[in-house]
Amino acid sequence: MNEATARVKINKLLEAAGWRFFAENGKPANIVLEAGASIRESDLDDLGDDLEKAKKGYIDFLLLDDKGRPCIVLEAKSEDKPPLVGKEQARKYARSQNCRFVLLSNGNLHYFWDLERGNPYLITSFPTPDSAASYRQVTPEPKRLVNEPVGRDYIVLIQRPGYASEAGWKIAEEQPVYIQTNKLKFLRDYQLNAVQKLQNAVKQGKDRFLFEMATGTGKTLTAAAVIKLFLRTGNARRVLFLVDRLELEDQARKAFTTLLKNDFRTVVYKEHRTDWRLAEIVVSTVQSLQFSNKYRQLFSPTDFDLVISDEAHRSIGGNARAVFEYFVGYKLGLTATPRDYLKGINMDEQDTRDNKMSRCSGSGGNTGANVRPVVRDPREIERRLLLDTYRTFGCESGLPTFRYSLLDGVRDKVLINPIVVDARTDVTTQLLSRQGFVVTFTDDAGEDQKESYMKRDFEKKFFSEATNELFCKTFLQNALRDPVSGELGKSIIFTVSQQHAAKLTQILNVMADALFPDKYQSDFAVQVTSRVPDARQFTINFANNNLQGSANFMLAYRTSKARVCVTVGMMTTGYDCTDILNIGMFRPIFSPTDFIQIKGRGTRTHDFLELLLNNELKDAVTNPNKTAFKLFDFFGNCEYFETEFSYDEVIELPPHGSSEGGGKGPTPAGGYEYTGADTISSRDEQIIGLKGMKIDRMMFFDRFADTVRENEMIAKAVEAGEWGRVIDYVNREVFDKPEDYYNLEKLRQAADVDRRLTLREILEKVFGLIPRFKSKDELLEEEFAKFIADYKPADSIPAIKAFFKAYISNNQIRHIVENRDFTDLATNPVFSSRDLKAVPEEYRDIIPEYVKDYIALNQFM
Repeated sequence: MNEATARVKINKLLEAAGWRFFAENGKPANIVLEAGASIRESDLDDLGDDLEKAKKGYIDFLLLDDKGRPCIVLEAKSEDKPPLVGKEQARKYARSQNCRFVLLSNGNLHYFWDLERGNPYLITSFPTPDSAASYRQVTPEPKRLVNEPVGRDYIVLIQRPGYASEAGWKIAEEQPVYIQTNKLKFLRDYQLNAVQKLQNAVKQGKDRFLFEMATGTGKTLTAAAVIKLFLRTGNARRVLFLVDRLELEDQARKAFTTLLKNDFRTVVYKEHRTDWRLAEIVVSTVQSLQFSNKYRQLFSPTDFDLVISDEAHRSIGGNARAVFEYFVGYKLGLTATPRDYLKGINMDEQDTRDNKMSRCSGSGGNTGANVRPVVRDPREIERRLLLDTYRTFGCESGLPTFRYSLLDGVRDKVLINPIVVDARTDVTTQLLSRQGFVVTFTDDAGEDQKESYMKRDFEKKFFSEATNELFCKTFLQNALRDPVSGELGKSIIFTVSQQHAAKLTQILNVMADALFPDKYQSDFAVQVTSRVPDARQFTINFANNNLQGSANFMLAYRTSKARVCVTVGMMTTGYDCTDILNIGMFRPIFSPTDFIQIKGRGTRTHDFLELLLNNELKDAVTNPNKTAFKLFDFFGNCEYFETEFSYDEVIELPPHGSSEGGGKGPTPAGGYEYTGADTISSRDEQIIGLKGMKIDRMMFFDRFADTVRENEMIAKAVEAGEWGRVIDYVNREVFDKPEDYYNLEKLRQAADVDRRLTLREILEKVFGLIPRFKSKDELLEEEFAKFIADYKPADSIPAIKAFFKAYISNNQIRHIVENRDFTDLATNPVFSSRDLKAVPEEYRDIIPEYVKDYIALNQFM
């Protein structure tokens, strides 16, 4: 019955896709299907239960186009056979029929195979006649794509094809104005590099690509160049651009229309349900297609030749990946999220565990059926998501097709680093402490109880109106001002919940009335969350500088009247608003991805004179360019990711479907409302320089690690222990090259260890020969243990150790000892005269001699 069951399933799939059966000359030697023809069941009955054999040999389905020409060969197998066993048989038959496409199916698994493009691709439904005919119009020519010249003006040649011959361009002094007036978008060097990396990947036979580019580096412009590359070279006739948010859908449509409208049409699917096929670029949220599996009814697998996933770690996460994988053809992912959080994951072990989980979930019985492991570390789910992303795009090693980090952008003056304002109140200081904010209360039984609230409980189980008011007051007093009008710089505040957002919006508007009399009518701050009507339009208006009006302080300066958007998560990813001057983290953050995305809202550069309509006033603006933004941190988030978050810790990934769980003991009903006063206990401002934050520096170190691990010569020499050869090669062939400018000092900064690392140590860490870098004190302890083993002092060991460590690690102490200037120790804060007296006299000479003979001091500096 396997054959009969498979036949029924395949027939239904063909009918659902719009193919119709008829018998050729009344004989069932071949079942030929043609769009528009009627089904004659008698033709099928002649075959009996054996789908594969008949009197004339093997039976294949031949699908014809609307002109009766062979279009697709369908090789059908019984259910107990994998479809791919018929691959060569189908190839031979397809070629005899001059067919380019093959379907391989056993009724349950189906593969679509373009003989001119590559390998069979797993699909979940059959292509429609129209889609197959349209897909056939595209003849893939990878060589043409690879050899297509792509210059800085690749997009400009669409926007203004004759720009090079126009006077405004020919005169060098007028070029900046000419570019701004015509809104021309030239590709930057790194964007060119991204496209060229993709071309090289295609040359290597790849059809999946991942661009990891920091927020604000122009992923959309880069994507536009890729889209042109595919459409222009005939390797795509239609592109699907998937986003994960409604506001990003309209943003993408506008961007592609601005950049590509002279050659290609862009539409949002839901606005063009009947004529989307007339466009070359279709934009949609993945959620709208995912709902009730609509994508399977709306589209055929062959409707798009290139699918691009924006913010790929989100838009193909979970079940949304099915939408992405439904379509055949090339796939490109765009993400601003670095892969550093994949460290410590064993891919092979994870595959094994996933397979075991799949078998368990599909087996009978109740054993373990309702057991869902508790995920207590927020990094676990995140790493699962990132791991799936990199696998999806063929980057199992964790190395994307192209990467451009925040530090790269800051170095190239494309992006800017923040000024971190770390402000803590008495209440948040307790919430951040190890013991938490301790509350005593009496339970229903009359017993005295204690409950500790931590930072993650704020505005969930612990509430404090005074603290929220203090957040807002501190923010308003210290926020950067607009350099043109002097009003508060445009800002985004991220909150715990929609209810928290509503509270803060109200507080900010009340305070704004007092600070700016008669300037606002409860429209200084606007809540932008999913439950607020028109929230999506608010984000667009804020970026376009007309939220609640504009030109509130200066008629000639068309900046948004509303100055603060208060949100939870709507404006975290992909939101493009370059004139943001302040970001407020009014909530604790545990996810490195969320931290990077939130910080990224402020990293873009901006010229504030663009909105100033009066040229005479422009000269009066002393600092029109955005060179910094303030990142307000009320919960020690920056410190957490700088000093507490473990970037090297091996975290076991949870199985698919896990969710955060766990709980605590009894709590006061409805949580705890703190009604006392709150004051600022500390406020510190730190300018983040070129060195960047640790979360950004780790990307630089990992990029270097990927580079040397991929180098076959380095890998073999390390394995052979030829360290002299390795170090010489890295210095000559890897360091100080234009693409990344690796050097030892930068790697030391990225590693952020309290001593001078050697290149050998760094390479040992990269190749897994050491688990981590030892601190200065750990090395000193090791050296002292060797010293003790040799000399075996009977007593005064603590004093001897203090002298040993001070002499090695402190230049000033060594100078004093070597020159016998012991009186200088009287005022030395590291090692005093009293400390020296505690050292047995003979060891005052033994230790300096030992250090000179056996210890390299350079590593301790």
